[in-house]
Amino acid sequence: MAAKRILLIIGGGIAAYKSIELVRLLRKAGMTVRCVLTRAGEQFVTPLTLAALSENKVYTNLFDLKDEVEMGHIELSREADLVVVAPATADLLAKMAAGIADDLATTLLLATDKPVLAAPAMNVRMWLHPATRRNVATLRSDGVTVIEPDEGEMACGEYGPGRLPEPEAIKQAVAAALARTAGAVPLSGQPDFAPASHRPLYGRRLLVTAGPTHEPIDPVRYIANRSSGKQGFAIAAAAAEAGAEVLLVAGPVPLPTPPGVVRVDVETAIQMAAEVEAALPVDAAIMVAAVADWRAADTRAQKIKKDGSGDVPPLALAENPDILAGLAKSAKRPPLLIGFAAETHDVIDHAQAKLARKGCDWIVANDVSADPMGGETNRVHIVSKDGVDSWDRLPKQAVARKLMEKIADELDLRSPVDSN
Repeated sequence: MAAKRILLIIGGGIAAYKSIELVRLLRKAGMTVRCVLTRAGEQFVTPLTLAALSENKVYTNLFDLKDEVEMGHIELSREADLVVVAPATADLLAKMAAGIADDLATTLLLATDKPVLAAPAMNVRMWLHPATRRNVATLRSDGVTVIEPDEGEMACGEYGPGRLPEPEAIKQAVAAALARTAGAVPLSGQPDFAPASHRPLYGRRLLVTAGPTHEPIDPVRYIANRSSGKQGFAIAAAAAEAGAEVLLVAGPVPLPTPPGVVRVDVETAIQMAAEVEAALPVDAAIMVAAVADWRAADTRAQKIKKDGSGDVPPLALAENPDILAGLAKSAKRPPLLIGFAAETHDVIDHAQAKLARKGCDWIVANDVSADPMGGETNRVHIVSKDGVDSWDRLPKQAVARKLMEKIADELDLRSPVDSN
């Protein structure tokens, strides 16, 4: 990435201090960095500090006549190989999505013809607000790379997603974005996708569920299964790479959010069902999550204790909602509805029965008897009314990419859904 030119736009917020280390890391990697500091950003870092580290003039004012003579804002917006916004505040994201240009930073963003990468930073409630979610989805559909914020404690004392990723993580995202721009081959050895508007799922909205659900028995115990979430997360990542707008509804798994994916975390089947319903309409729903069939009928408020009698306390179960079958009957049923089936025997027979019972379009079945859930590979069978398409054992990322190709071909026959 040496000799690449970065235009770094620094928004306001306490996280702006991380931009100082980001400049240092980008310079250490051999990149040229020019900084644009918003008025709010100047409240947290100074032009002098950024100029010293970048060894370049720092730009702050749209109406600076000297700067316009030396390097007009149009030239500044187009001389870089990549425009990076870090931190990207909720206000900046909203202006980017709406095409507002009321200061130097937003004018440069509207005038640029170069790739843009945004690293959000804001309060957790602001990040999860429907307006911000819409703005992020708009930007991603426009081809802007919006990476996911980190989760943790914030300066305001709240906890959750919204922290600016660490400078090293942003640097890696910058390197990946530059590699995509150059048409380089990523570390996986798989060819990268074309620019956003030419990707096979551009303009499509996909819903993916992944991981297990945890159904509480008492405050310390729960009913669960061995699902790792790896296949579902790989599918969400492949969908985003293929240009789709992706919402990932994830059960409790310690996996990082794939780039370009909007993630909602849930714990129980009832919570997952609610998030799936809220996500509609979508062009395709890929229901990979291993949802628990049952939950405790009476969740105890206190930990259940042994009393020394040797008697086992009764555990009454209630059936969880069937999310896949419910989606198939919904008035907002996705045009393409895909279920998953992890089986230990008679894999195809069980998958065909599940296809008929659930009312979906495809069942992706895999045999988990020899390779337990949580492994790195999968051998799947795509079961539909047209027959069975059996694939060789592949890494889960390869399964995900191959599935996206099949989904893209199927959706080419259908019109995009209206999200309004």
